[in-house]
Amino acid sequence: MEQIPVISLNVVGLEENPGFKISLPMAHRVIIAAVYGDLFQRVLYASRPYEKVKGSADKLYQKWREKVKENVRNPKMSVFKKNVRQIVSDFDHLPRVEKKIPKVGVVGEILVKYHPTANNNLVKVLEKEGVEVTVPDLIDFCLYCSYNSIYKYQVLSGTASAKRNGQLAIRIIEHYRKNMKRALNESVHFHAPSTIEKKAHKAAELISLGNQGGEGWFLTAEMMELIESGVENIVCVQPFACLPNHVMGKGMIKPIRRKYPKANIAPIDYDPGDSEVNQINRIKLMVETAWRNIEKSDAV
Repeated sequence: MEQIPVISLNVVGLEENPGFKISLPMAHRVIIAAVYGDLFQRVLYASRPYEKVKGSADKLYQKWREKVKENVRNPKMSVFKKNVRQIVSDFDHLPRVEKKIPKVGVVGEILVKYHPTANNNLVKVLEKEGVEVTVPDLIDFCLYCSYNSIYKYQVLSGTASAKRNGQLAIRIIEHYRKNMKRALNESVHFHAPSTIEKKAHKAAELISLGNQGGEGWFLTAEMMELIESGVENIVCVQPFACLPNHVMGKGMIKPIRRKYPKANIAPIDYDPGDSEVNQINRIKLMVETAWRNIEKSDAV
């Protein structure tokens, strides 16, 4: 179907995207939409396992989802900031049942990590096991791509212009996230994402930042940061035979476990030829270990 143009969102020029230009107004709306998406993911996943009234978290999410669509179409910054603060406040005051349950992080290849069809509805599978799911922000991957151009200039053979563009992209994105971070830090039940510089500094303890294939060093950084924030149980997902993930995901599990002995990490391959039963069984084993670890800590 050569008559149909393909629109590819990438930063290395893999597609020219004929007839499609990303203008400044469109980029403005894209970043606002991405911040909303990451915020919903944070507050919804951190609220749903504790809701006092079944379905109340999803109902609140649907209410705000419809409301923010208008702001994405007409992206006024004042409305955007007000909505972000109110979303955090509404979810923070949602009636909750306080209980101690395992927290499970989801990291890995970017499509399988976020797309429920690609990962066989992993979030729902985990929540049925009674755990709280934590999925790092999508925007952080964009920051990782921008940060790589800075490292390439400093250590490898990158250009000064690419470095400046990367620094500018990070400043712009963090400007949009500033209000969200402040609201999350002031909340009772949620926490804000860290900077990409902090993630890079953390990853450099175990892996070179020159590992930039696919999710690269960023995958290791996510796992380390999750563990240090109290999310010691992690599902690392990837398509079958995804080389970057096997090197920087599976390959880094042993060094991570040496640094964090309590880390409970399960790498899961997703492929049409793989048995979903095998995937679920491995996930259940990981969750069972997570519950046992909570029982041990309570006994201590």
